[in-house]
Amino acid sequence: MALPAIADVSTAQSGGTVAVAARAPVAPLFSLVPGVSRVVTLPRGSSWPLGGCGTAILLPNSFHSAMSAARAGVRERWGYRTDWRGVLLTRAVDRPGEAMHQIDYYRHLVSSLGFPNGSPAPRLEIADDVRGAGRALLERAGWNGRAPLVAIAPGAAYGSAKRWPAAAFADLAAGLAEDGVATVIVGANADRAAAASVVQELRGRTTLIDVVGRTDIPTLAGALSNCRAVMANDSGAMHLAAALGVHVVAAFGPTDERLSAPRTSNPEHRTILTNPTWCRPCGLRECPLDHMCMRGISPGDALAATRSLL
Repeated sequence: MALPAIADVSTAQSGGTVAVAARAPVAPLFSLVPGVSRVVTLPRGSSWPLGGCGTAILLPNSFHSAMSAARAGVRERWGYRTDWRGVLLTRAVDRPGEAMHQIDYYRHLVSSLGFPNGSPAPRLEIADDVRGAGRALLERAGWNGRAPLVAIAPGAAYGSAKRWPAAAFADLAAGLAEDGVATVIVGANADRAAAASVVQELRGRTTLIDVVGRTDIPTLAGALSNCRAVMANDSGAMHLAAALGVHVVAAFGPTDERLSAPRTSNPEHRTILTNPTWCRPCGLRECPLDHMCMRGISPGDALAATRSLL
């Protein structure tokens, strides 16, 4: 969700160097971002390898990020005046007074720092070799290379409350199979249990192409770029697919789609599914009640939405 703000900075810095510093799990993403000259992988702890950077725009709100940039000797440190870190910033911006989408929150920061806002839609560029690596992985996992392909992403790192039920994902995959559409299940190692539950719920109705735990971010991007659509929870896979221009169907329950829905250059390329309940959006990691915000999203609605995007 930081990509549009990064694009604003890189556009304004035409001819300059824009480096992105990120933690190891997400750093590979930025190798796919247009306008980024260098990607710095941040180690754990307080020693950041940011020497030589004249200015750091701190998208995280934390005190730690400002302290680490200061200790690294970065001369100019710009960011929101949050978490008692104003004294560490050389340019501090007040946070917006109203809630807004996370993409717009980052864009407000860079705009306040003098970088004109461009498109609010994240964009990634996939080279032919990355797309080819994704296709090769899919074919090794069982895709025949001809059937239309839809990806499902049943995981969600935040907690089980964000996960659409495994039985619902299974019903969706079975319905797509009746249409001649193949389904690939994607996710990180941490999503293996969620993926196994979907396979168990299928009970032989169809076979999934399983690449869970077999992709880094660029390879996952390459695989998703070979798909017609993605059905996902509110998760990183959802945002990655949207930034690649893949059609997205997303299930939202405990989180607020007004703050974190996927952004696409064409609004018709996404569908947000919700079930109105008195308690959503609660923001909880685990549901203490009946999880009706997610269980109430029917597989039939998801299948219809996916078919319409296909």
